[in-house]
Amino acid sequence: MVCFPPSKINLGLRVIKRRDDGYHDIETCFYPLPWHDILEIIPSKTMSFTNTGIAVPGQHDDNLCLKAYYMLQEEFDLPPVDLHLHKIVPMGAGLGGGSSDAANTLLLLNDLFNLGISITELEIYAANLGSDCPYFISAKPIVGTGRGEILNPIHISLHGKFMVVVKPDVHVSTKDAYKGVRPGDSGSSIAEIIKRNDIPDWKELLVNDFEVSIFQQFPIIQKIKDDLYSNGAIYASMSGSGAAVFGIFDSSIDLRKIFEGMDYWSGTAMV
Repeated sequence: MVCFPPSKINLGLRVIKRRDDGYHDIETCFYPLPWHDILEIIPSKTMSFTNTGIAVPGQHDDNLCLKAYYMLQEEFDLPPVDLHLHKIVPMGAGLGGGSSDAANTLLLLNDLFNLGISITELEIYAANLGSDCPYFISAKPIVGTGRGEILNPIHISLHGKFMVVVKPDVHVSTKDAYKGVRPGDSGSSIAEIIKRNDIPDWKELLVNDFEVSIFQQFPIIQKIKDDLYSNGAIYASMSGSGAAVFGIFDSSIDLRKIFEGMDYWSGTAMV
């Protein structure tokens, strides 16, 4: 069986407080992005994991897809499988690619072996793999609170808009990003901003708390955001803890005219 794990952007991200368990309480709006990895799982006589496309660093046993498999295997006595991941979504980008791969491994195994696990139960399993993982069980516009695993649907559509995503050649560690952020419960709720205001108003209202410290550490990321605005974006922001930056446009634009000659890794998708 084959599936296509999507990525996501964050429409606003507030880091509210550090929790006793070492995580942080946040508020953000997850929005699915049609930029996908490719994941295939087939029954096999022996367990194997292979990776093409962008290389996934680290030991195989540290891969979230394998962790998802072994978590279900322990409870449901799954047979061995061949698991192949073709990696397209860049890592260290704030686009949730690894989290999506893990969540979609759970979904694919549930379908492949008729495990009968409900969506709610899958979200609980996914929460054990990472804070963003539960979101990708449904991958719809959702407001995430708690450490990101408490999910509430929100009515927001970017249909008819054009999305530009630019990822510079830097890697932002989520762990290090949290070290640089200053939690605080100030400002309006992200959900309320999105519900009450039009997209052009988001520029002044909808913020990502990671940007202050990440822009200081990686000025190129702020430059990308500025470039997107200067070329007509109605809203631009860093996604998650970075390093990718997205811009929302009313019409299609030619990326080459904006970023030609610059040392960026970039991609586009229409939503």
